[in-house]
This record gives sequence, C-alpha cells and structure tokens, in this order.
Amino acid sequence: MTTTRPETSMTRMTDTASSFALSAEEQETFWKQGFIGPFRVLAEDDMVRAWRTERLALMDRRNAIYTEDWAVSGNTNISNYDRHMDNEFLADLITDPRIADRVASVLGPDVLCWRTEFFPKYPGDEGTDWHQADTFANASGKPQIVWPEDSEFGGTITVWTAITEATMSNGCLQFIPGSYTTMNYDETKVMTYRPDLINKETKGGTQRGFFGYDYRELQVDPDFTPDESRAVPIIMRAGEAVMFWSTLMHASYPHSGETDSMRLGFAARYVPTSTHIYPDTDVVEEYGGRVSLARYGAVLVSGENGYDHNRIATHTTTGHPFRHRLT
Repeated sequence: MTTTRPETSMTRMTDTASSFALSAEEQETFWKQGFIGPFRVLAEDDMVRAWRTERLALMDRRNAIYTEDWAVSGNTNISNYDRHMDNEFLADLITDPRIADRVASVLGPDVLCWRTEFFPKYPGDEGTDWHQADTFANASGKPQIVWPEDSEFGGTITVWTAITEATMSNGCLQFIPGSYTTMNYDETKVMTYRPDLINKETKGGTQRGFFGYDYRELQVDPDFTPDESRAVPIIMRAGEAVMFWSTLMHASYPHSGETDSMRLGFAARYVPTSTHIYPDTDVVEEYGGRVSLARYGAVLVSGENGYDHNRIATHTTTGHPFRHRLT
C-alpha cells in the first residue's frame, strides 16, 4: 500500500504572530524537505547542566505512569516512554514555545503531544534501519494514531531534541529529503521480534537494525532499497532540535565507539487534536515489553481541544501543570 500526502494549503498556518512559528520561507523549506532544523531550544550549557540533574531524577520511577515489570524488557525499554508525565523538565520541554509554535505552524493551532521517547546509542551500537511510521502499528501490530478519514495527511510531527551532541561518528540521524509523501512500508504487515540479532546485522555495508526487528519485513516492494546517495546527516549540538514528519525516510548511523560517551536524543511526537490516539486498546505491546495505558493521557500543547475521543492529562503525576500556547 502506498500513501501519498500532497501539500495542501489547509494544513498550513498563515498566522505568524507567534514569535517561534515557522516563517513563510521556513514553511516552504519544511514542505519541500519534510523536515526543518536543527534549531536551538536550550543553550548548550543549559542542556548539559540540566541533564546532569535530570538523568539522576529519572532513575526514580515511583511516579512514572508505566511501572509494570513486563515493561522493563527488550533493547528499547518501553517503560521509559512518556517520562514527561512524571518529570517536570521534560514536561516543560515538550510544551516549550520554541517547539510548540513551530509544530502548530504546520499542524494548525490545536495540537496534542501523544508520546515521548528516549533514544540512546551507546558505543558499538548499531545504526537504526531506514524506516517510516504512519499509524505506528509497525511494532505493536495495532494502529496507535489514526487521523480522521477525510484527512489528506497522517503520521506525526516528531521533534527530536539532542540531549547530547549527535555526530556522524556517534550515531546522528539521517534523512532522505522529500521522501515523506509516499509510504514504502506497509504497517499492516508483521515484523518478527528477534533480540538475538541486535548489533549483529549489516545492511548495505552498514551495521543496522531496528531494536530487535527487521524493518525490511514491512516493505511494500521486497526489492526496495533506500537511495542513500540522497541522505543527509543531521549533526546537532546539545540543546538543538530537528522537526520532521514521521513518514520521512529516516535512519541513524552506528555509534563507532570513537568516544565512550553515549548519544542521547529525546523525541516528542505531535498530532492535531482531531486524531484518535490509541483507539480501541488499553495496552501497548512492542519491543519485548508491555505497558498498560490506565494512567496515560495526551497533553494539549497549543490551542483548544474540541474532541472527547482522547484521554487528556493536564498535570504530571506529581502535580506540575502542563503549559500550553493559546491561539
């Protein structure tokens, strides 16, 4: 199945009153490439200083919304999804105007953050396979986000913030510009979870995997090969972020081990309030783990929510309010 998402004027915001909204020129760049950035969210020194404290704070999971033993499993620990729900620093980061305004200038004024994830890459770790995500059924087998039937778009806007420096040698992101308009993968297919293959496969001359899955199993065309000659590296300093469609072909380099430091990114994912989040499911099962959504809630970061089909969280589990931008 191929999904085409043409550029449409109805998905653009022309109101640039917000100081961090994309300019007309930046919007043109975004719609051409499928991404924009890096742009600065926090000063590098501020991010480095904050992370010294927050990495210790995150070790305390007493207020995390996913606490099941089954969640602490696999190479990607899904128990650490959505730590903005119990950590004030991350709660303020996902709603920061430098992020929220840019996202709203693409999705429209009414925006939810529906998931966050950490992406660590340690010395010797493989790169991440080329992939695209539309409904995010790729690993769980169930659509996790579903746009309204009359939508011409789908997927999510991801804002990937560099907690540490990201370079070609320690595993920075790679994008294929313009590739977000056609899906090369069918998320209704099934991938087999094989954690024994992690860090043991080479694809196209590069050590790559997908956290225990082989993303090639979802290819619409079994003979499809991403055109890596068009790929661009996204080199970032700590505190910078890049914004992109999840349907953009993206991957990451391996961590060469030239340094003992890990590369760490924090991805926040955004959709319009009209999108159905985790429809018809109370659990998420993927990457060898399982979590209950009993304490889950999406966060309104911009505008208003005129729908009642999603669970909404207004405060962290410790009582810290989520701020949001009024339009």
